[in-house]
Amino acid sequence: MDDMYGTDVLATGWRQRGAKKVRDVAAERDLVVEVAGDGFCGAVTRVQGGHVELEDRVGRRRVFPLGGGFMIDGEPVRLGPPAPTAQATRRTASGSFAVADQRARVARPSRILVEGKHDAELVEKVWGADLRAEGVVVEFLEGIDRLDEMLAAEPPTAARRYGVLVDHLVAGSKETRMAEATLRGPHGRHLKIVGHPFIDVWQCVKPQAVGIRQWPEVPRGVDWKTGVCKALGWPYQEQGDTGRAWQFILGKVHTYRDLEPALLGRVEELIDFVTEPTGP
Repeated sequence: MDDMYGTDVLATGWRQRGAKKVRDVAAERDLVVEVAGDGFCGAVTRVQGGHVELEDRVGRRRVFPLGGGFMIDGEPVRLGPPAPTAQATRRTASGSFAVADQRARVARPSRILVEGKHDAELVEKVWGADLRAEGVVVEFLEGIDRLDEMLAAEPPTAARRYGVLVDHLVAGSKETRMAEATLRGPHGRHLKIVGHPFIDVWQCVKPQAVGIRQWPEVPRGVDWKTGVCKALGWPYQEQGDTGRAWQFILGKVHTYRDLEPALLGRVEELIDFVTEPTGP
């Protein structure tokens, strides 16, 4: 004998059985929807704070909470926030908006000079996209004591300015005295020298990014990078150990948030200086 009452109405999910599934739809701009409760029909103009604004054919605008209670072509739907656009979410490592399909600009005569290879690699990793877009080349000096020699060989001009990033640029340091003397010299007019207060560019990376509490203090007379590796329990005795340590540190840098503000502002200053229009 057939069961005229069907299956057990107390079974789990009996209310949902046979119910029409409501489709989820992203509230993209210009999508036309109808409000099931009162028949208002309009196109999406914006989505903000969990609400969607609709505009009807005569220009009237109303705001509704996202979720259920809408229809498209007579079919019930649940409105959700639109997917973020690539332009809104894509940023360079320096925090600038990335421009899609932008080609590198031809290199400018002006350039940024840094003290060493590690400095250059860090600047490239965080600001590389911005520098290519602006056509700015970064070169390393192998020490600020070579700056005057480089300037004598290729003097800066109004059309070829040099921005220089220096380690340990603090009051009374050797680096500060050398920078001040260079700026007083014949090339100072077309030169900008800035720096961070740290002994080495390694310290420009926030300790938290590397997974340490703080950068260790290294006694005077001990090579700073070697002393850091030893204090942190990293290999330090073989040739190449400090280079491998730096690659580990650099690998922990993903965006400007991993760097100390004392470096961020100085690099931005140099980019502005070397890209400043030279006039007619």
